Amino acid sequence: MPILTDYKLPKSAEALDLPVESNSPFFVSFHASRDPNTGAPWCPDVRAALPPLEAAFSADSAPPVAFIEVGQRPEWRDPKNVYRTNWNVHSTPTLVRYERVGGQVKEVGRLEEAEILDSKRLKDLITRPSASL
Repeated sequence: MPILTDYKLPKSAEALDLPVESNSPFFVSFHASRDPNTGAPWCPDVRAALPPLEAAFSADSAPPVAFIEVGQRPEWRDPKNVYRTNWNVHSTPTLVRYERVGGQVKEVGRLEEAEILDSKRLKDLITRPSASL
Protein backbone atom coordinates (compact mmCIF):
# COMPACT_ATOMS: atom_id res chain seq x y z
CA MET A 1 0.00 0.00 0.00
CA PRO A 2 1.11 3.52 -0.52
CA ILE A 3 2.41 5.95 2.03
CA LEU A 4 -0.18 8.72 2.03
CA THR A 5 1.44 12.14 2.32
CA ASP A 6 -1.61 14.22 1.42
CA TYR A 7 -4.16 12.48 3.64
CA LYS A 8 -6.85 14.76 5.08
CA LEU A 9 -7.00 13.80 8.74
CA PRO A 10 -10.49 14.15 10.27
CA LYS A 11 -11.08 15.92 13.59
CA SER A 12 -10.67 12.74 15.64
CA ALA A 13 -9.71 9.07 15.40
CA GLU A 14 -13.36 8.02 15.71
CA ALA A 15 -14.04 9.82 12.42
CA LEU A 16 -11.39 7.93 10.42
CA ASP A 17 -13.01 6.40 7.35
CA LEU A 18 -12.14 2.74 7.85
CA PRO A 19 -14.15 0.15 5.91
CA VAL A 20 -16.95 -1.36 8.00
CA GLU A 21 -16.59 -4.83 6.46
CA SER A 22 -12.83 -5.06 6.93
CA ASN A 23 -10.59 -5.85 9.88
CA SER A 24 -7.69 -4.13 8.13
CA PRO A 25 -5.61 -1.72 10.18
CA PHE A 26 -4.90 1.87 9.23
CA PHE A 27 -1.83 3.67 10.53
CA VAL A 28 -1.13 7.33 11.17
CA SER A 29 2.46 8.44 11.61
CA PHE A 30 2.78 11.87 13.21
CA HIS A 31 5.97 13.74 12.30
CA ALA A 32 7.58 17.11 12.86
CA SER A 33 7.00 19.35 9.86
CA ARG A 34 9.80 19.90 7.37
CA ASP A 35 12.00 22.90 8.00
CA PRO A 36 11.50 25.29 5.05
CA ASN A 37 15.26 26.03 4.96
CA THR A 38 16.57 22.46 4.99
CA GLY A 39 13.62 20.44 3.66
CA ALA A 40 14.14 17.96 6.51
CA PRO A 41 11.95 17.56 9.60
CA TRP A 42 13.12 19.86 12.40
CA CYS A 43 13.04 17.00 14.94
CA PRO A 44 16.11 14.70 14.96
CA ASP A 45 14.01 11.76 16.24
CA VAL A 46 11.75 12.09 13.20
CA ARG A 47 14.73 12.26 10.86
CA ALA A 48 16.02 9.02 12.40
CA ALA A 49 12.63 7.26 12.24
CA LEU A 50 11.68 8.13 8.67
CA PRO A 51 13.92 5.56 6.90
CA PRO A 52 12.61 2.56 8.93
CA LEU A 53 9.02 3.80 8.60
CA GLU A 54 9.35 4.31 4.86
CA ALA A 55 10.94 0.87 4.45
CA ALA A 56 8.28 -0.86 6.58
CA PHE A 57 5.37 0.71 4.73
CA SER A 58 6.81 0.48 1.22
CA ALA A 59 6.33 -3.29 0.95
CA ASP A 60 3.53 -4.37 -1.39
CA SER A 61 1.78 -6.19 1.45
CA ALA A 62 2.05 -3.28 3.92
CA PRO A 63 -1.14 -1.69 5.24
CA PRO A 64 -1.85 1.97 4.48
CA VAL A 65 -0.21 4.70 6.51
CA ALA A 66 -0.80 8.45 6.52
CA PHE A 67 2.25 10.60 7.23
CA ILE A 68 0.96 13.68 9.06
CA GLU A 69 3.08 16.74 9.86
CA VAL A 70 2.26 18.27 13.27
CA GLY A 71 3.75 21.72 12.63
CA GLN A 72 6.92 23.69 13.07
CA ARG A 73 8.55 23.67 16.51
CA PRO A 74 6.61 26.67 18.00
CA GLU A 75 3.27 25.35 16.68
CA TRP A 76 4.04 21.84 17.96
CA ARG A 77 5.00 23.07 21.43
CA ASP A 78 1.65 24.84 21.86
CA PRO A 79 -0.38 22.78 24.39
CA LYS A 80 -3.47 23.51 22.27
CA ASN A 81 -1.93 21.93 19.15
CA VAL A 82 -4.71 19.92 17.51
CA TYR A 83 -2.60 16.76 17.41
CA ARG A 84 -2.02 16.98 21.15
CA THR A 85 -5.65 17.73 22.01
CA ASN A 86 -7.59 15.66 19.45
CA TRP A 87 -5.17 12.82 18.73
CA ASN A 88 -3.35 12.35 22.07
CA VAL A 89 0.06 12.80 20.42
CA HIS A 90 2.65 14.27 22.77
CA SER A 91 5.91 13.29 21.08
CA THR A 92 7.24 12.98 17.57
CA PRO A 93 7.45 10.68 15.86
CA THR A 94 4.40 8.70 16.95
CA LEU A 95 3.01 5.78 14.94
CA VAL A 96 -0.56 4.78 15.81
CA ARG A 97 -2.52 1.72 14.65
CA TYR A 98 -6.30 2.08 14.26
CA GLU A 99 -8.89 -0.62 13.60
CA ARG A 100 -12.62 -1.10 13.76
CA VAL A 101 -13.42 -2.86 17.02
CA GLY A 102 -17.06 -3.57 17.76
CA GLY A 103 -18.05 -1.29 14.90
CA GLN A 104 -16.08 1.69 16.27
CA VAL A 105 -12.69 3.00 15.17
CA LYS A 106 -10.25 2.53 18.04
CA GLU A 107 -6.55 2.97 18.67
CA VAL A 108 -5.15 -0.52 19.18
CA GLY A 109 -1.42 0.17 19.31
CA ARG A 110 1.24 2.85 19.30
CA LEU A 111 4.99 3.37 19.14
CA GLU A 112 6.67 6.63 20.11
CA GLU A 113 10.07 8.12 19.40
CA ALA A 114 12.91 5.56 19.75
CA GLU A 115 10.43 2.66 19.97
CA ILE A 116 9.98 3.07 16.21
CA LEU A 117 13.69 2.32 15.72
CA ASP A 118 13.23 -1.13 17.31
CA SER A 119 12.69 -3.17 14.15
CA LYS A 120 10.99 -6.04 16.01
CA ARG A 121 8.50 -3.75 17.75
CA LEU A 122 7.78 -1.93 14.49
CA LYS A 123 7.22 -5.17 12.59
CA ASP A 124 5.04 -6.59 15.39
CA LEU A 125 2.82 -3.49 15.44
CA ILE A 126 2.37 -3.55 11.66
CA THR A 127 1.87 -7.30 11.15
CA ARG A 128 0.07 -8.50 14.26
CA PRO A 129 -3.45 -9.91 13.80
CA SER A 130 -6.38 -7.57 13.99
CA ALA A 131 -7.74 -6.81 17.47
CA SER A 132 -11.27 -7.48 16.24
CA LEU A 133 -10.63 -11.08 15.13
